Amino acid sequence: MRRKLAAGNWKMNGTAAALSELEALGKVPQAAGTDVLICPPATLLSRAKNVAGEAVLVGGQDCHASQSGAHTGDISAGMLKDAGASHVILGHSERREDHGETDADVAAKTRAAWQAGLVAVVCLGESLEEREAGNTLAVIGAQLAGSLPDDVTTENLVIAYEPIWAIGTGKVPTLAQIGEVHDFMRTTLTERFGAAIGDALPLLYGGSVKPGNAAEIFAVSNVDGALVGGASLKAADFGAIITALDAA
Repeated sequence: MRRKLAAGNWKMNGTAAALSELEALGKVPQAAGTDVLICPPATLLSRAKNVAGEAVLVGGQDCHASQSGAHTGDISAGMLKDAGASHVILGHSERREDHGETDADVAAKTRAAWQAGLVAVVCLGESLEEREAGNTLAVIGAQLAGSLPDDVTTENLVIAYEPIWAIGTGKVPTLAQIGEVHDFMRTTLTERFGAAIGDALPLLYGGSVKPGNAAEIFAVSNVDGALVGGASLKAADFGAIITALDAA
């Protein structure tokens, strides 16, 4: 059975004061088959690991494709690992749009993450224009093909579907739309990597996930958890999402 994952992406939010929310989150009961991950700003990563203890995993929000070098301002996967990270988010639409990251860039970063011993949380998603043009599955298929190296295992990859038009907007695709994309991703991954791997990879949904809609989203076929933005900043909100995932 696939493990469930509730992942929180704090984005460019949080100073030391925010660690009290992480401490509170560590006290939220969770089922044995559910993992909880928080990806804070890099400035908080080491301290977050100390606060989280064993109850909550911590991860990075991005990494460079090189393990070291003259890349001022960048952070390598090895540095994240050294700071206590177990995961790293890669290919988020905000990175793809704001920094011009391509599928090839994401694939290179994924290889670097694996080399450092991190689990890559690779993000995919279509724009509103692509959705309205009926190109969603073609876009997702191309991103899967271009963003994932061949040496995927059951332990080194999580996929997060985040329709760009739903991130931080309050808009959520219909349950049928979410299910269509997640079923397509499962089929595509199984065809490429075989059933033993494709069936085991966790598929997360992200995009305006809140306590009020989490349960119905987690009931959708092939949704194994969520990548949560704003609602992960407060332990009460994220804890309610974790509880909904436990019950799914």
